[in-house]
Amino acid sequence: MTDPFLTHRSLLFTVAYELLGSAADAEDVVQETWLRWADVDASEVRDPRAYLVRIVSRQALNRLRSLARRREDYVGEWLPEPLLTAPDVAEDVELAESVSMAMLTVLETLTPSERAVFVLHDVFDVSYEEIAAALDKTAATVRQTAHRARGHVAARRPRVRVDRSEQERVVERFLAALTTGDVQGLMEVLAPDVVVVADGGGIVAAARRPVIGADKVTAFLSKFAPFAEAAVVDTLWVNGALGGRIVLDGKLDTVISFVLEEGRISRMYAVRNPQKLGRLDEAATLAR
Repeated sequence: MTDPFLTHRSLLFTVAYELLGSAADAEDVVQETWLRWADVDASEVRDPRAYLVRIVSRQALNRLRSLARRREDYVGEWLPEPLLTAPDVAEDVELAESVSMAMLTVLETLTPSERAVFVLHDVFDVSYEEIAAALDKTAATVRQTAHRARGHVAARRPRVRVDRSEQERVVERFLAALTTGDVQGLMEVLAPDVVVVADGGGIVAAARRPVIGADKVTAFLSKFAPFAEAAVVDTLWVNGALGGRIVLDGKLDTVISFVLEEGRISRMYAVRNPQKLGRLDEAATLAR
């Protein structure tokens, strides 16, 4: 008989990642969950999936609260750790959206409790009663928290869903223009009010604040021109959608995620912090 932990491991990792925005921290939480599960008499657990989700949620929420304090001291903009995903993740639209860089940055604006309730209920369809048990709250409180969180997310999340072929076409046009220094080509794929958020973590150079507007973004991207000949620029599937990758001197330098609206790039998330780029060799296995 397969151990329920192994059966649900991908789900547990996905829950932890969406709560924490960090694959490394999510793996640590899953390991903590395994250690706690190992001390349980599984024959007495009526619903192993619910029980394991409850454990991983509690562990992730505890870690999220401590991480929130650390992120207050972060140098520059903080972005989630990008996650290499298989192309077929994009076929599950709801899963792809839930792990997208855009959604994860929206989740960062919630309180830890709001984030936990929203992710567990709206993404993983965990009942309010089960969430209440996991968070040691009443079901009524959880419902109120869910309503509040849902309102915050609805006000900030991208409202336009983009089909896979359009995402590929626009991303490839953008990367081609970036590589060749084609300013006009960049302007054609950038929305007038495009925003670039970069994360260097104070370790490597990156804009400390968002760069806003097509003109400013184009000027910002032109700084890449001197390195273009020595760089390898290509695509990869990251956080459920096609993104971009820049390799310099044989080392992964930058991973870019995109938000598209009306056929143009409205937002870019560029992760340069090397501490967040070490887990992109193998696609994560995600599940809902």
